[in-house]
Amino acid sequence: MNVLLLYPLFPKSFWSFEKTLALLDRKAMLPPLGLVTVAAILPQTWEFKLVDRNVSSVTEADWDWAELVILSAMIVQKEDLLDQIREAKRRGKQVAVGGPYPTALPNEVTDVGTDYLILDEGEITLPLFVEAIAKGEKSGIFRANGERPDVTTTPIPRFDLLQFDAYAEMSVQFSRGCPFQCEFCDIIVLYGRKPRTKAPEQLLNELNRLYELGWRRSIFMVDDNFIGNKRNVKLFLKQLKPWMVEHQYPFSFATEASVDIAQDLELMDMMVQCNFGAVFLGIETPDEESLKLTQKHQNTRDSLSDAVQTITRSGLRVMAGFIIGFDGEKTGAGARIVKFVEQTSIPTALFSMLQALPDTALWHRLAKEGRLRSKSANINQTTLMNFVPTRPLEEIAREFVEAFNELYDPEKFLDRAYRHYRILGEATYPKKGKRAKKPIDWIVIRAFLTICWRQGFIRQTRWQFWRNLWNMCRYNPGGVSSYLAVCAQIEHFVEYRDIVRREIEEQVALFLQEKIAIEDEVKVEVAV
Repeated sequence: MNVLLLYPLFPKSFWSFEKTLALLDRKAMLPPLGLVTVAAILPQTWEFKLVDRNVSSVTEADWDWAELVILSAMIVQKEDLLDQIREAKRRGKQVAVGGPYPTALPNEVTDVGTDYLILDEGEITLPLFVEAIAKGEKSGIFRANGERPDVTTTPIPRFDLLQFDAYAEMSVQFSRGCPFQCEFCDIIVLYGRKPRTKAPEQLLNELNRLYELGWRRSIFMVDDNFIGNKRNVKLFLKQLKPWMVEHQYPFSFATEASVDIAQDLELMDMMVQCNFGAVFLGIETPDEESLKLTQKHQNTRDSLSDAVQTITRSGLRVMAGFIIGFDGEKTGAGARIVKFVEQTSIPTALFSMLQALPDTALWHRLAKEGRLRSKSANINQTTLMNFVPTRPLEEIAREFVEAFNELYDPEKFLDRAYRHYRILGEATYPKKGKRAKKPIDWIVIRAFLTICWRQGFIRQTRWQFWRNLWNMCRYNPGGVSSYLAVCAQIEHFVEYRDIVRREIEEQVALFLQEKIAIEDEVKVEVAV
C-alpha cells in the first residue's frame, strides 16, 4: 500500500513567521507531528511519503504513486484541507481524514467526498481503519466512543519522513489532556481532563531517534499543558537531565504550560537545568471577572504579573496568549491587555478575538442562547468573532486592531524584548562545558546582518537596537543569540499587523452594512 500523507497549508497568521523564517532559509515553524505519528501506528509494511504543503507542493509523481491519501488538519487549515480532498477525489484516490478539525466538524469533510473518517485519537481508531481496509471496505467512520488511549503504547514517530532543513523547530509530545475546564478551550473536549503522559524512557527514545537523525536545534514539547501532571513531568525531567549532559545539550526546549507553574520553583529549576528556554502561557486577560466567567480560575489565584515575573526570573522566556471579547467585558479591554504586556515585558504576545470553537462549553452555551453567528470557527487574528458578544462587535474589533498595532510597534516590541532578556540574564543556567566548535553557519551570519541592517540602520529603531545589543553583550552575553532570534520576530509582525488592520476593518465594514440592512428590513416590516 502506497500512502501519501498530506498536510494542508496554514494561512498567514501570528505563528507563520514567513519573513522571520526566510532569514534562516526555513519554510515552516513546526513539522506535522500528528502525521508522522500516524505513519508509525499504521502497518510498517506499507510505504509512506509525506508532503507538508507548507514546505513543498504535491507533484504529479506523488499523486500517481499514491494508492491512499491520508490528511490531518486543525481548524485553521480548513480551506486547504477541503481543497486537497477535492483534488484527491478528482484524481480517483481513496481519501482518509483525521485530526482536530474533522473530529470537531466531521460533516464538513464528508461533504467534499472523504471516504474514511479516522476521528478522535489514532491509537484507538487507526487499527479499526486498518482492519476495515483489510476487509476491503471502501468507506467508514471510526470513533473511540469516549475511550482514551494509553499513550505509553504510542510508537516513536516516523521522524525520518520529515525534511529537517525545512523546519525552524522539531516537535515531540509528552502528554495529552489538561486538568482545567476553561469554557472556550477544545483541548478537554478532544483529549480529556485527565492528563496522560508517556513514560520517561519512551520520550527519551524519541529524543534519541532525533539525535541519531542529526537534529541539533530547538524542540517544542507540543503538550497543551506540559505541567498538567506535575508528578510525571518531574519524573521525566529527572531522567532527561543526565541524558542532556551525556549528549552535551544537543537540544533546547520550549513548551506550553498553565500559569500556576509559577507556584512550583523546583519544577521551573528542573526545566531550566534541562535546557528549557521558553514557555507559552494562556494568560487571556488581566480582567479577573472575565477569567472567572470563562472558568479559568487557575489564573485568579495569584497575581498574574507576579507570576510572569517569577517565571521569567527562573530563566524561562515567557510567551503568552491574550483574548478580547469575553462576556461582560468592559470597554477598554484591549488597552488593559497592552498595559499588562508592557508592564510584564512579555515580548511575544499572541492576541486574538474570542472564538467559540465547536463542541466547547462556550459553543454549547452560546448555541443555547441563540448567539452563534457561525457554527464553524477560525482561530486566526484576521477573523471576526463567530458569535454575538455582550458589547458591540465593532467596538471590540476596533480595540483589537488598535491594541495589536500597538503591541507590535517595532520600538515597543524591541524594548520589551530587551527588558525581558535583562531579567532572564539574572537566572542560573546549567554549565554545559566545552563543546566542539561548530562550523561557521553563513546562513545565520546573513540573517544577523539582515537584522542589523533593517533594525539598526533603516528603521527608526536604529539607536535603540544598537544600544540594547551593546547592553545585552555586557549584561547577558549568554542570551544574545536567543535575544536576536526574538528581535527577528518583528520582521513578521511589521507586515502582519497591517494585514490584521486591513482585513478586520474590511470585515467590520461588511458587518455594519449587513446590520443596517437587517435593521431597515425590520423597520419596513413594522411599518407594514
